[in-house]
Amino acid sequence: MNNKTSKAILTVVAMLSASSTWAQAGSSSSGYGTYFIYGLIIVAVLVFFMIILQVSDNLMIIEAKQSGAASKGVNLSLFPNWKELFAPRLPKYLQNKPITVLRRGHNINLEGEAEKVLDNTVAAKTFAVQPPNFMGISPIPKLEVEVGNEVKAGDHLFFDKKRPEIKYVAPVSGEVIAINRGAKRSISEVVILADKEIKYRKLDAFDLDTGSREDLVNYLLDAGVWPLIRQRPYDIVAEHDATPRDIFISTFDSAPLGPNLNFIIEGQEAAFQKGLDVLNKLTDGKVYLGLDGRGKEQPHAAFTEAEGVETRYFHGKHPAGNVGIQIHHIKPISSGDKVWVLGVQDVATIGKIFTEKRFNAERVVALAGAELKQPKYVRTYIGANVGDLVKDNLANDHIRLISGDVLSGKKKMAEGFLDIFDDQLTVVLEGDDYELFGWLLPSLNTPSVSPTLPSALFPKMKKRAETNTHGEKRAFVVTGLYESVLPMDVYPQELMKSILVGDFEKVEGLGIYELSEEDVALCEFVCVSKQPVQQILRQGLDMMREQG
Repeated sequence: MNNKTSKAILTVVAMLSASSTWAQAGSSSSGYGTYFIYGLIIVAVLVFFMIILQVSDNLMIIEAKQSGAASKGVNLSLFPNWKELFAPRLPKYLQNKPITVLRRGHNINLEGEAEKVLDNTVAAKTFAVQPPNFMGISPIPKLEVEVGNEVKAGDHLFFDKKRPEIKYVAPVSGEVIAINRGAKRSISEVVILADKEIKYRKLDAFDLDTGSREDLVNYLLDAGVWPLIRQRPYDIVAEHDATPRDIFISTFDSAPLGPNLNFIIEGQEAAFQKGLDVLNKLTDGKVYLGLDGRGKEQPHAAFTEAEGVETRYFHGKHPAGNVGIQIHHIKPISSGDKVWVLGVQDVATIGKIFTEKRFNAERVVALAGAELKQPKYVRTYIGANVGDLVKDNLANDHIRLISGDVLSGKKKMAEGFLDIFDDQLTVVLEGDDYELFGWLLPSLNTPSVSPTLPSALFPKMKKRAETNTHGEKRAFVVTGLYESVLPMDVYPQELMKSILVGDFEKVEGLGIYELSEEDVALCEFVCVSKQPVQQILRQGLDMMREQG
């Protein structure tokens, strides 16, 4: 027993003795004095009891550590620590479930969330497959079609000269009306004018139970779904001759105005489960599902009751829904690891290869943003023309179309096309107006983490998004803001500076292999130096990939 505990016990004994003496001496005094003495005795007994409890608790913790029963991060004490006392209240469905609580991040609340209404009347006329969507592909792939050709959904359009086994296919049937080119004659788009009724290339049946992994890979390559699988590090199209350590799928989107995947998966449950069965054949490791632990209602049964997977709930602010964040907290990527990631609708598309025996590129897309008359969900196909999707639905003509969310999405013109991995089209106000006095004027409509703007004091208040950056690029100063919004054990600002100077060893040591552009999008949002953080990271990823 330590000295502090011995002194505390002696103090209690002395208090009890003094109380007894005082009670005898003051027996003729008023009743109030007697009550006071009894009160002191009760307090002393409680203190004595707490001392014994504390000593027992300390001895139990010491014994647990010596026996090896203690685990990192597990509180073995009878008393809760301060983190447990101030932990967020979790929904009932999370009781006894594996959950990761993220304490860093930031939610950007915007007007224009898509209403849970599926409009089947919106129809795009043209669709495109865009080679720049696929990281790592040759800028000029080998074309298998030319302008004027008729194609069916699932027909081969082109293949990568570096990896000719990987086929890129048509999402719809119709006529190839354009092959658009970009810088240095690179192919930017293969455009198809869709038929009113989609025709499909029929695929042979494949038996998952008896077929080998090699045969399955060849089947997926020919069917055209292989480019839907992305590989970390580098976020490139997965290598067909590699076996991933694990496969990860995030079943929720925490980005601003992100689509509700519980709503999107309705009616695709069987295809999603079949897709998971296929993925389990492709890895010797595990298939992980990241589940949404933020809301009052539990995720869709297609996710919570999925078979052959390991689930983990995530509770916290954006970027909790990013698959890269989930990988970091479930099983981080080490040097030499190869991990595959997919979206929910990508998994369903793979499953439909087996349930429907065709390449069904249907997508449910969220049309979001305050500049829409009716933000809603529409059913379309991969690579739909964005102008057709928002036709007659714009509340303002001074807008910007974004394929994806406002943090990591890409700017599109009305004649442009939805990127292949995006299931969200965001419409925001074009912020090309000059701000008089800039940040000196108080504004409640400017999303920010800076206390210099009143809007930061009301984080839950929804803002009307616009594209003004509220400043220009300036000196790259250290602020600590990157670390405050990125829930990963990396130093993002130090990493970005190392990329800019080309320090290969430092870049690798600072954890570049775990990151993709969407993971650092919030860092770019809070950056007071207005640095293109996502562009810098892509520069670093390409640099490391070229180095091998």
